[in-house]
Amino acid sequence: MLKHKAALLYPFGAILIWSGNVIVSRLSAHTIGPQAITTYRLILAVGIMSLFVARPAWRNRAVIWPHIGQFAILGFLAACLFQSLSYLAAETTTATNMAVFTALTPLLTVALGALVLGEAPTIGMLGGGVLSFLGLIYLVSGGDPASIWRNGIHPGDALMFIDACVYALYGVLLKRWKLPVDGWQNTYMQSLCALVIMIPAYLATPAPLRQINAETWPLIAYAGTLASVVLPFFWIRGVAQLGPSRCAIFINLLPVLTAAAAIVMLGEPVRLFHVIGGGLALAGVIAAQIFKRPLASRRLFHP
Repeated sequence: MLKHKAALLYPFGAILIWSGNVIVSRLSAHTIGPQAITTYRLILAVGIMSLFVARPAWRNRAVIWPHIGQFAILGFLAACLFQSLSYLAAETTTATNMAVFTALTPLLTVALGALVLGEAPTIGMLGGGVLSFLGLIYLVSGGDPASIWRNGIHPGDALMFIDACVYALYGVLLKRWKLPVDGWQNTYMQSLCALVIMIPAYLATPAPLRQINAETWPLIAYAGTLASVVLPFFWIRGVAQLGPSRCAIFINLLPVLTAAAAIVMLGEPVRLFHVIGGGLALAGVIAAQIFKRPLASRRLFHP
């Protein structure tokens, strides 16, 4: 029993680091370009993982090489596009909103799983999707849904929704392909491919937004070590001991932990519309995870 409770620290630690990474995204806005910080964090992460993963990966190259295209796609989605969009979104939205949108990933993963994997839609997916949508409308409108028609939504909120879809697609493809390597080699190869992909974008970034200085290096260090190496380790260990479904529930803590950190570190206020809108969005995510009864026979999705 004690060992089982101790295992809960792995996904909790991963989400705690993830919430810190959202704060890092906000702090990096306007100080370093999204392409630059994404590239630097990948250089640091690949360098650290190379110390203990490069040799086993090389020995396993006969298994890895046939799947290099899949590693490249996964690396692009998770380490390039997802991270770059997060940094870009941080320029025009709050850390709390970023965390709420990111927490939609499990719900979007279930929805994309129905489309890509042929999994039957569930009652929770339908009801939870509607509930989360209403919550997001209330959140991004600041408690006044009619203002969306008058003023539109913040670009950062739209980018974070796209970002959540990107990470959901990443999770679905990861499940579909089931690459025949262990967790560390999988993470390492994705990061290595992502680094190669990011180099042209980095070179196209204006020089002032590529500078490493006293303001940016702690952000790069956090993103490249804790968020890119320690977080995956905690998550992999948590999934191994608790299973993916139980670990996914911890993502619901992301907005709460991020909001607390944003209040203390960024001075961001948490208002009533954050609580109501974010609460509804998270309730929808939880409903999708709990109510798994199919809406229709699975034969409709597997002819």
